Amino acid sequence: MNNSRKMALVAGVAGFLWASAVSVMAAGQRRLLFNPTLIREVQSPRSAGHRTRAVVLRANDGTRLAGWLMTPREPGPHPAVLYFGGRSEEVSWVARDAGTLFPGMTVLAMNYRGYGDSRGIPGEEHMVEDGCMLFDWLCSRRNVDKTRIAVVGRSLGSGVAVQVAKERPASAMVLITPYDSILAIAQRRFRGVPVSFVLKHRFESVKYASLLKAPTYILRAASDDIVPHSHTDQLVSQLTSVRLDETIPDSDHMNIPYLPETQQRIARFLTSQFAPPVLEELAPSAA
Repeated sequence: MNNSRKMALVAGVAGFLWASAVSVMAAGQRRLLFNPTLIREVQSPRSAGHRTRAVVLRANDGTRLAGWLMTPREPGPHPAVLYFGGRSEEVSWVARDAGTLFPGMTVLAMNYRGYGDSRGIPGEEHMVEDGCMLFDWLCSRRNVDKTRIAVVGRSLGSGVAVQVAKERPASAMVLITPYDSILAIAQRRFRGVPVSFVLKHRFESVKYASLLKAPTYILRAASDDIVPHSHTDQLVSQLTSVRLDETIPDSDHMNIPYLPETQQRIARFLTSQFAPPVLEELAPSAA
């Protein structure tokens, strides 16, 4: 076989492999991006600091969404938190830990479509649409102060929280291991593949960052091989209302939300953001 034929053969094999990689990514991107967990992380979740009840709500298209509502025991109205989980996360643990994470706050933690007891198929468009519906549902609750609702997003959920905060008047935002965009992370991991051509669920938080006004708390893991800090840096550089940007000691991408240090810091931040403004006392006028 002469060199030209060898080169043509190599080029043909390379082209076939490249086309195969593109086809696999295009066909399987939902499985690559979403990893629905059906089994509850906590079998009988209950917050020590709240009244806890399982709730089932209907998305705008009728899809059944399931999760938990935690309500403070004291009379309201209360500030509220809407929580969005990570790629593989089932959110029953939030109901268990809400007393530490969100003291004195109403908390709504719903599983994404296809996760836990929620029906349907996960996807960016539906996640954001459902998130806006859940925000509106919280606003309609009699014992919720609709002027004090925060969105909290972990990892994949940070991209949902950002887009909900763009569409709804969130009063604060907490982003745990956030990224600039799933597109950028995918391009980093799949070099040589035209990711921008095939990726449907992009979660491009960085595109919306400059539009957000809610005071924002960024929490990074000390060791994170899922969302490198450089991707968080890109997002932070575009956000206009970052109040805190902290790295949690001895944390990684998986354990960060469960650590007492993380939970206490989030509780302090949200408590301070929800606190009513302190009016300075007027100095007595001279006689």
